[in-house]
Amino acid sequence: MLDKVRWGIIGCGNVTEVKSGPAFQKTEGSELVAVMRRNGELAADYAARHGVPKWYDNADDLIHDPEVDAVYVATPPSSHMEYVLQCAAAGKPVYVEKPMARSSAECEAMIAACREAGVPLFVAYYRRGLDYFRKIKELLDGGAIGRVCFVSMKQYQPARVNEGEQLPWRLNPEESGGGLFVDLASHTLDIMDYLLGPIAEAAGGAGNQAGLYEAEDIVTGSFEFQSGVRGVGVWCFSAYKHVDVNEIVGEKGSILFDTFGNEIITLETAAGTEQFTFEKPPHIQQGLIGMIVDELRGGPASPSDGTSGIRANVVMDKLIESYYQS
Repeated sequence: MLDKVRWGIIGCGNVTEVKSGPAFQKTEGSELVAVMRRNGELAADYAARHGVPKWYDNADDLIHDPEVDAVYVATPPSSHMEYVLQCAAAGKPVYVEKPMARSSAECEAMIAACREAGVPLFVAYYRRGLDYFRKIKELLDGGAIGRVCFVSMKQYQPARVNEGEQLPWRLNPEESGGGLFVDLASHTLDIMDYLLGPIAEAAGGAGNQAGLYEAEDIVTGSFEFQSGVRGVGVWCFSAYKHVDVNEIVGEKGSILFDTFGNEIITLETAAGTEQFTFEKPPHIQQGLIGMIVDELRGGPASPSDGTSGIRANVVMDKLIESYYQS
Protein backbone atom coordinates (compact mmCIF):
# COMPACT_ATOMS: atom_id res chain seq x y z
CA MET A 1 0.00 0.00 0.00
CA LEU A 2 1.35 3.40 -1.01
CA ASP A 3 0.80 6.72 0.74
CA LYS A 4 1.41 8.61 -2.50
CA VAL A 5 1.71 7.06 -5.97
CA ARG A 6 4.63 8.43 -7.96
CA TRP A 7 4.10 7.74 -11.66
CA GLY A 8 6.33 7.39 -14.67
CA ILE A 9 5.01 7.52 -18.25
CA ILE A 10 6.47 5.47 -21.10
CA GLY A 11 5.51 7.10 -24.40
CA CYS A 12 4.51 10.70 -23.73
CA GLY A 13 2.71 11.27 -27.04
CA ASN A 14 -0.57 12.96 -27.95
CA VAL A 15 -2.81 10.87 -25.70
CA THR A 16 -0.87 12.08 -22.64
CA GLU A 17 -1.01 15.80 -23.45
CA VAL A 18 -4.57 16.38 -22.21
CA LYS A 19 -6.48 13.10 -21.86
CA SER A 20 -4.26 11.43 -19.27
CA GLY A 21 -0.94 13.10 -18.39
CA PRO A 22 -2.21 16.09 -16.37
CA ALA A 23 -4.57 13.79 -14.44
CA PHE A 24 -1.62 12.14 -12.69
CA GLN A 25 -0.71 15.54 -11.26
CA LYS A 26 -4.25 16.63 -10.41
CA THR A 27 -5.41 13.43 -8.69
CA GLU A 28 -5.16 13.37 -4.91
CA GLY A 29 -2.40 11.07 -3.70
CA SER A 30 -0.76 11.00 -7.12
CA GLU A 31 2.28 12.62 -8.70
CA LEU A 32 3.94 12.41 -12.11
CA VAL A 33 7.70 12.28 -11.53
CA ALA A 34 9.20 10.97 -14.79
CA VAL A 35 8.46 10.58 -18.49
CA MET A 36 10.15 8.61 -21.26
CA ARG A 37 10.21 8.91 -25.03
CA ARG A 38 12.73 7.42 -27.43
CA ASN A 39 13.40 10.90 -28.76
CA GLY A 40 15.08 12.54 -25.78
CA GLU A 41 14.44 16.07 -27.04
CA LEU A 42 10.71 15.41 -27.17
CA ALA A 43 10.79 13.81 -23.71
CA ALA A 44 12.64 16.82 -22.30
CA ASP A 45 10.17 19.19 -23.95
CA TYR A 46 7.20 17.31 -22.50
CA ALA A 47 8.77 17.31 -19.03
CA ALA A 48 9.43 21.06 -19.19
CA ARG A 49 5.92 21.91 -20.38
CA HIS A 50 4.17 19.71 -17.82
CA GLY A 51 6.41 20.37 -14.82
CA VAL A 52 7.79 16.83 -14.61
CA PRO A 53 11.15 16.66 -12.80
CA LYS A 54 12.76 13.81 -14.79
CA TRP A 55 12.83 12.56 -18.35
CA TYR A 56 14.40 9.54 -20.04
CA ASP A 57 14.99 8.23 -23.55
CA ASN A 58 15.20 4.62 -22.33
CA ALA A 59 12.24 2.75 -20.85
CA ASP A 60 14.36 0.47 -18.69
CA ASP A 61 15.87 3.47 -16.90
CA LEU A 62 12.42 4.84 -16.07
CA ILE A 63 11.08 1.48 -14.94
CA HIS A 64 14.00 0.96 -12.55
CA ASP A 65 14.01 4.52 -11.19
CA PRO A 66 13.55 3.99 -7.42
CA GLU A 67 11.40 7.12 -7.23
CA VAL A 68 8.86 5.68 -9.73
CA ASP A 69 6.23 3.59 -7.91
CA ALA A 70 3.97 2.78 -10.88
CA VAL A 71 4.20 3.02 -14.65
CA TYR A 72 1.73 4.18 -17.30
CA VAL A 73 2.41 2.64 -20.73
CA ALA A 74 1.05 5.03 -23.37
CA THR A 75 2.69 3.60 -26.49
CA PRO A 76 1.01 1.91 -29.49
CA PRO A 77 -0.19 -1.67 -28.73
CA SER A 78 2.81 -3.30 -30.42
CA SER A 79 4.99 -2.55 -27.38
CA HIS A 80 2.40 -2.97 -24.61
CA MET A 81 3.33 -6.55 -23.80
CA GLU A 82 7.08 -5.83 -23.81
CA TYR A 83 6.81 -2.94 -21.38
CA VAL A 84 4.24 -4.59 -19.12
CA LEU A 85 6.49 -7.64 -18.76
CA GLN A 86 9.42 -5.36 -17.87
CA CYS A 87 7.33 -3.56 -15.27
CA ALA A 88 6.18 -6.84 -13.78
CA ALA A 89 9.77 -8.09 -13.55
CA ALA A 90 10.68 -4.87 -11.72
CA GLY A 91 7.75 -5.28 -9.31
CA LYS A 92 5.99 -2.10 -10.49
CA PRO A 93 2.20 -1.76 -10.88
CA VAL A 94 1.37 -0.87 -14.46
CA TYR A 95 -1.43 1.00 -16.21
CA VAL A 96 -1.52 0.25 -19.94
CA GLU A 97 -3.34 2.05 -22.74
CA LYS A 98 -6.22 0.44 -24.62
CA PRO A 99 -6.57 -1.80 -26.45
CA MET A 100 -4.68 -3.84 -23.89
CA ALA A 101 -2.50 -5.46 -26.59
CA ARG A 102 -2.60 -6.59 -30.23
CA SER A 103 -4.23 -9.92 -29.39
CA SER A 104 -5.75 -11.86 -26.54
CA ALA A 105 -2.66 -14.10 -26.53
CA GLU A 106 -0.48 -11.07 -25.70
CA CYS A 107 -3.00 -10.05 -23.04
CA GLU A 108 -2.78 -13.49 -21.44
CA ALA A 109 1.02 -13.21 -21.25
CA MET A 110 0.71 -9.79 -19.58
CA ILE A 111 -1.81 -11.04 -17.04
CA ALA A 112 0.32 -14.09 -16.22
CA ALA A 113 3.47 -12.03 -15.73
CA CYS A 114 1.78 -9.54 -13.41
CA ARG A 115 0.05 -12.30 -11.46
CA GLU A 116 3.32 -14.16 -10.97
CA ALA A 117 5.08 -10.95 -9.88
CA GLY A 118 2.20 -10.00 -7.59
CA VAL A 119 1.71 -6.56 -9.14
CA PRO A 120 -1.56 -4.96 -10.27
CA LEU A 121 -2.30 -4.55 -13.98
CA PHE A 122 -4.75 -1.83 -15.03
CA VAL A 123 -6.12 -1.01 -18.50
CA ALA A 124 -7.11 2.47 -19.75
CA TYR A 125 -10.74 1.72 -20.50
CA TYR A 126 -11.47 5.04 -18.82
CA ARG A 127 -15.13 5.17 -19.83
CA ARG A 128 -15.76 2.94 -16.83
CA GLY A 129 -14.79 5.93 -14.69
CA LEU A 130 -17.02 8.52 -16.39
CA ASP A 131 -20.28 9.70 -14.83
CA TYR A 132 -21.97 9.41 -18.24
CA PHE A 133 -21.56 5.64 -18.40
CA ARG A 134 -22.04 5.19 -14.66
CA LYS A 135 -25.46 6.81 -15.10
CA ILE A 136 -26.37 4.28 -17.81
CA LYS A 137 -25.37 1.48 -15.46
CA GLU A 138 -27.45 3.06 -12.70
CA LEU A 139 -30.50 3.12 -15.00
CA LEU A 140 -29.99 -0.52 -15.99
CA ASP A 141 -29.38 -1.74 -12.45
CA GLY A 142 -32.38 0.26 -11.24
CA GLY A 143 -34.70 -1.46 -13.71
CA ALA A 144 -35.46 1.63 -15.80
CA ILE A 145 -36.03 -0.50 -18.92
CA GLY A 146 -36.81 -3.78 -17.17
CA ARG A 147 -35.19 -6.99 -18.33
CA VAL A 148 -32.67 -6.28 -21.08
CA CYS A 149 -33.43 -8.10 -24.34
CA PHE A 150 -30.83 -6.98 -26.86
CA VAL A 151 -28.26 -4.34 -27.72
CA SER A 152 -27.14 -2.82 -31.01
CA MET A 153 -23.85 -1.06 -31.68
CA LYS A 154 -23.37 1.05 -34.80
CA GLN A 155 -20.40 3.16 -35.77
CA TYR A 156 -19.39 4.39 -39.17
CA GLN A 157 -17.35 7.28 -40.53
CA PRO A 158 -15.63 8.50 -43.71
CA ALA A 159 -12.23 7.14 -44.62
CA ARG A 160 -9.46 9.01 -42.79
CA VAL A 161 -6.80 8.61 -45.47
CA ASN A 162 -6.54 8.96 -49.22
CA GLU A 163 -4.82 6.54 -51.52
CA GLY A 164 -1.04 6.93 -51.34
CA GLU A 165 -0.95 8.83 -48.03
CA GLN A 166 1.32 7.66 -45.23
CA LEU A 167 -0.72 5.58 -42.80
CA PRO A 168 -0.99 6.38 -39.09
CA TRP A 169 -0.02 3.58 -36.70
CA ARG A 170 -3.69 2.90 -35.96
CA LEU A 171 -4.06 1.58 -39.51
CA ASN A 172 -0.95 -0.60 -39.35
CA PRO A 173 -1.92 -4.05 -38.02
CA GLU A 174 1.68 -4.79 -36.96
CA GLU A 175 1.55 -1.83 -34.59
CA SER A 176 -2.12 -1.75 -33.59
CA GLY A 177 -3.33 -5.32 -34.02
CA GLY A 178 -5.78 -4.33 -36.74
CA GLY A 179 -7.39 -1.16 -38.05
CA LEU A 180 -9.70 1.47 -36.61
CA PHE A 181 -12.04 -1.29 -35.46
CA VAL A 182 -9.46 -2.42 -32.91
CA ASP A 183 -8.72 1.15 -31.84
CA LEU A 184 -12.33 2.36 -31.51
CA ALA A 185 -14.61 -0.67 -31.13
CA SER A 186 -12.52 -1.84 -28.18
CA HIS A 187 -14.04 1.05 -26.20
CA THR A 188 -17.60 0.09 -27.18
CA LEU A 189 -17.11 -3.60 -26.46
CA ASP A 190 -15.54 -2.86 -23.10
CA ILE A 191 -18.30 -0.48 -22.04
CA MET A 192 -20.93 -3.07 -23.00
CA ASP A 193 -19.01 -5.54 -20.83
CA TYR A 194 -19.18 -2.99 -17.99
CA LEU A 195 -22.90 -2.36 -18.48
CA LEU A 196 -24.19 -5.85 -19.28
CA GLY A 197 -21.48 -8.28 -18.19
CA PRO A 198 -19.08 -10.41 -20.25
CA ILE A 199 -19.82 -11.55 -23.78
CA ALA A 200 -19.92 -15.34 -23.84
CA GLU A 201 -20.12 -15.92 -27.60
CA ALA A 202 -19.19 -13.80 -30.60
CA ALA A 203 -19.29 -14.46 -34.33
CA GLY A 204 -18.84 -12.31 -37.37
CA GLY A 205 -16.36 -11.21 -39.97
CA ALA A 206 -14.25 -8.40 -41.36
CA GLY A 207 -13.39 -7.09 -44.78
CA ASN A 208 -11.81 -4.25 -46.69
CA GLN A 209 -14.16 -2.41 -49.05
CA ALA A 210 -12.36 0.84 -49.90
CA GLY A 211 -8.93 -0.65 -50.58
CA LEU A 212 -7.07 2.30 -49.05
CA TYR A 213 -4.93 0.17 -46.75
CA GLU A 214 -4.43 -3.46 -45.74
CA ALA A 215 -6.25 -3.38 -42.40
CA GLU A 216 -9.96 -4.16 -42.18
CA ASP A 217 -12.31 -1.23 -42.77
CA ILE A 218 -15.62 -2.99 -42.04
CA VAL A 219 -16.57 -5.45 -39.30
CA THR A 220 -19.92 -6.99 -38.43
CA GLY A 221 -20.72 -9.21 -35.49
CA SER A 222 -23.36 -10.91 -33.39
CA PHE A 223 -23.02 -11.53 -29.68
CA GLU A 224 -24.52 -13.37 -26.75
CA PHE A 225 -23.74 -12.15 -23.24
CA GLN A 226 -23.42 -14.53 -20.31
CA SER A 227 -26.69 -13.07 -19.03
CA GLY A 228 -28.51 -14.21 -22.18
CA VAL A 229 -28.73 -10.71 -23.70
CA ARG A 230 -28.21 -10.77 -27.46
CA GLY A 231 -26.39 -8.15 -29.50
CA VAL A 232 -25.35 -7.05 -32.97
CA GLY A 233 -22.73 -4.59 -34.15
CA VAL A 234 -21.41 -2.97 -37.32
CA TRP A 235 -18.32 -0.82 -37.71
CA CYS A 236 -17.58 0.75 -41.10
CA PHE A 237 -14.72 3.16 -41.76
CA SER A 238 -15.37 4.10 -45.38
CA ALA A 239 -18.92 5.47 -45.15
CA TYR A 240 -20.27 8.89 -46.09
CA LYS A 241 -20.70 10.41 -42.62
CA HIS A 242 -20.06 9.94 -38.91
CA VAL A 243 -22.55 7.86 -36.93
CA ASP A 244 -22.05 6.58 -33.40
CA VAL A 245 -25.06 5.15 -31.61
CA ASN A 246 -25.66 2.32 -29.19
CA GLU A 247 -29.11 1.13 -28.10
CA ILE A 248 -29.93 -1.15 -25.20
CA VAL A 249 -33.51 -2.41 -25.52
CA GLY A 250 -35.46 -3.90 -22.64
CA GLU A 251 -38.98 -5.15 -22.03
CA LYS A 252 -40.05 -1.72 -20.69
CA GLY A 253 -37.98 0.73 -22.73
CA SER A 254 -34.64 1.56 -24.29
CA ILE A 255 -31.48 3.55 -23.63
CA LEU A 256 -29.66 5.30 -26.49
CA PHE A 257 -26.14 6.63 -26.10
CA ASP A 258 -22.88 7.22 -27.95
CA THR A 259 -19.46 5.77 -27.27
CA PHE A 260 -17.73 8.98 -28.39
CA GLY A 261 -18.62 12.64 -28.41
CA ASN A 262 -22.31 13.03 -27.59
CA GLU A 263 -22.77 13.38 -23.83
CA ILE A 264 -26.55 12.85 -23.93
CA ILE A 265 -28.35 9.71 -22.71
CA THR A 266 -31.89 9.19 -24.00
CA LEU A 267 -34.24 6.99 -21.98
CA GLU A 268 -37.44 5.99 -23.75
CA THR A 269 -40.28 4.20 -21.94
CA ALA A 270 -44.08 4.08 -22.13
CA ALA A 271 -44.08 7.07 -19.79
CA GLY A 272 -42.20 9.20 -22.33
CA THR A 273 -38.69 10.32 -23.17
CA GLU A 274 -36.13 11.59 -20.68
CA GLN A 275 -32.64 12.86 -21.41
CA PHE A 276 -29.58 13.13 -19.20
CA THR A 277 -26.78 15.49 -20.21
CA PHE A 278 -23.19 15.37 -18.96
CA GLU A 279 -20.20 17.65 -19.44
CA LYS A 280 -17.05 15.93 -20.63
CA PRO A 281 -14.23 16.34 -18.06
CA PRO A 282 -11.12 18.25 -19.24
CA HIS A 283 -8.86 15.24 -18.59
CA ILE A 284 -11.03 12.33 -19.60
CA GLN A 285 -8.98 9.62 -17.88
CA GLN A 286 -8.89 11.35 -14.50
CA GLY A 287 -11.87 9.50 -13.05
CA LEU A 288 -10.35 6.08 -13.72
CA ILE A 289 -6.86 7.21 -12.73
CA GLY A 290 -8.31 8.38 -9.41
CA MET A 291 -9.83 4.94 -8.83
CA ILE A 292 -6.52 3.25 -9.65
CA VAL A 293 -4.65 5.54 -7.27
CA ASP A 294 -7.23 4.79 -4.56
CA GLU A 295 -6.67 1.05 -5.04
CA LEU A 296 -2.90 1.41 -4.87
CA ARG A 297 -3.32 3.39 -1.64
CA GLY A 298 -5.39 0.63 -0.08
CA GLY A 299 -8.87 1.58 -1.29
CA PRO A 300 -11.47 -0.39 -3.29
CA ALA A 301 -10.61 -2.12 -6.55
CA SER A 302 -10.76 -0.06 -9.73
CA PRO A 303 -13.25 -1.14 -12.43
CA SER A 304 -10.74 -1.79 -15.24
CA ASP A 305 -7.94 -4.33 -14.84
CA GLY A 306 -6.25 -7.01 -16.91
CA THR A 307 -8.97 -9.60 -16.38
CA SER A 308 -11.66 -7.25 -17.69
CA GLY A 309 -9.44 -5.64 -20.33
CA ILE A 310 -8.64 -8.90 -22.10
CA ARG A 311 -12.30 -9.58 -22.81
CA ALA A 312 -12.53 -6.91 -25.53
CA ASN A 313 -9.49 -8.45 -27.22
CA VAL A 314 -11.04 -11.93 -27.10
CA VAL A 315 -14.16 -10.67 -28.87
CA MET A 316 -12.21 -8.64 -31.44
CA ASP A 317 -9.98 -11.63 -32.22
CA LYS A 318 -13.04 -13.72 -33.03
CA LEU A 319 -14.36 -11.10 -35.45
CA ILE A 320 -11.18 -10.30 -37.38
CA GLU A 321 -8.98 -13.42 -37.16
CA SER A 322 -10.33 -14.99 -40.34
CA TYR A 323 -9.61 -11.77 -42.26
CA TYR A 324 -5.95 -11.83 -41.26
CA GLN A 325 -5.59 -15.57 -41.67
CA SER A 326 -6.72 -15.23 -45.28
